[in-house]
Amino acid sequence: MKKSIIILILLCSITICYSQNRDLQFDAKFYNTIDSYVVFPKKEKDTTYAYGFVYMDSSAGITFRYYGTIKLNNGVFISSEKNPEYQMMIYRLDSNTSNVYVFNENDIKSLQLPTTPAWLATYKSDEDTAEYMKDVGNKLNRVGGSQAALNYLEKAYSIEPHLNGLEFELAFAYNALQQFEKAIPVLKKAIQNDSNNFLFYKELGYAYKYLGKIDEAEKTYKEGIKLTTNNTIRAEMSLNMAHSYFELKNRVKFNEWAKITRESSKPDSQFSKYLDMFENDWDKK
Repeated sequence: MKKSIIILILLCSITICYSQNRDLQFDAKFYNTIDSYVVFPKKEKDTTYAYGFVYMDSSAGITFRYYGTIKLNNGVFISSEKNPEYQMMIYRLDSNTSNVYVFNENDIKSLQLPTTPAWLATYKSDEDTAEYMKDVGNKLNRVGGSQAALNYLEKAYSIEPHLNGLEFELAFAYNALQQFEKAIPVLKKAIQNDSNNFLFYKELGYAYKYLGKIDEAEKTYKEGIKLTTNNTIRAEMSLNMAHSYFELKNRVKFNEWAKITRESSKPDSQFSKYLDMFENDWDKK
């Protein structure tokens, strides 16, 4: 009996020690915390943290609703200041947003927060539609959250594959995640449905390029370049081909695509700077 009491006391001591020395891990990407309460890192001299709720506004993007400030007291969050409901403060989150700490169940209970805020329903009214899921996928792709985007885009694709903009977003996500084999069939079907969309050729050429299928990439990029007068897109596609021939050390083909790139971009553009770098490094690789 005495032995059991001693063990219990030791366990309690360990728990108290752990909670008092709690170390918050700010290791969650904001785009992976949708529909969660989060805490942002504080500045070194600050004694409190800003906290609130991250949600998706399908028309505006990933959004943070500020709730107020909190501090740690013996390992437990204590609210030090609350933002009144009538003074709602929201912030759009972008690719420069820092990593955050995500509340666990105990954190939510200690601050007496509802598991799901009542106001969130406003942003969920059409969440089962392909249009909503496409828009969410688009917002996630734009901030580097392509893995999270797939959860929405693949489901939307199963509902309405030729929804305007959906096939591009899905292929973009696959390419960003280097899942090129998955991007190709989506883009081929997209081109069968709409053969004049140059963005499909841009993504398809990219997938072929990074699978090492240079002939297919070149043919695809040529088709895409014919379809657009957008010089930025033309320069992006032609630079990708110039890079491929730089890697293969094929000077004739490199010059052919470098010429298109320069015709489509300004001398001080990033595209031209990459070409200069390739040419300067030609004999080094």
